[in-house]
Amino acid sequence: MSTVYVEDLARACASVGDLLAGVRPEQWKEPTPCTEWNVREVVAHLVGMDLVFAAMVGGGPMPDRGADCLGDDPVGAYRSSSASLLAAFSVPGVLERSYRGPLGSATGTERLQIRLYDLLAHGWDLTQATRIPVRLPEDVAERALAFARSQLSTQSRTGRFAEPQPVEETAPAIDRLAAFLGRPFPPQL
Repeated sequence: MSTVYVEDLARACASVGDLLAGVRPEQWKEPTPCTEWNVREVVAHLVGMDLVFAAMVGGGPMPDRGADCLGDDPVGAYRSSSASLLAAFSVPGVLERSYRGPLGSATGTERLQIRLYDLLAHGWDLTQATRIPVRLPEDVAERALAFARSQLSTQSRTGRFAEPQPVEETAPAIDRLAAFLGRPFPPQL
């Protein structure tokens, strides 16, 4: 089952990478449903978190939080950080080990799933902001939603996510995940 999670992460990373490859220069400053960030800032968050998770499970140094991690090539920075993330989670034994973080200890599998639902939610933000018709993997979103529901039912959302928003249970899993993580549905841009 562990390899399924790494495959899910690889598919989600590739889908978001495909989406970013279609962003036009004028779209980088567009607002997103993640109201505190524009498109470029969401991508900077994704790259930064990829690097944080890769360092956490790989035992490397944490990235500098204040640094511009995108430079002049946001798409290249994203693809590079995704490759580092996937390499870190693909090391034998990483998924079974326990890692300490700001919210306590979790296994590598749990850390991967946390990274995955964040990536998918922000991928959804980016599709809404840019209107680029890239399909995020529905089956992966369904598994990510199940994990997010189980994980967040016992943790505080304060400072991390807004309260779940109403959405039809028949909506695509990616929409239900975004709504569960506090995105208004339909998105209000």
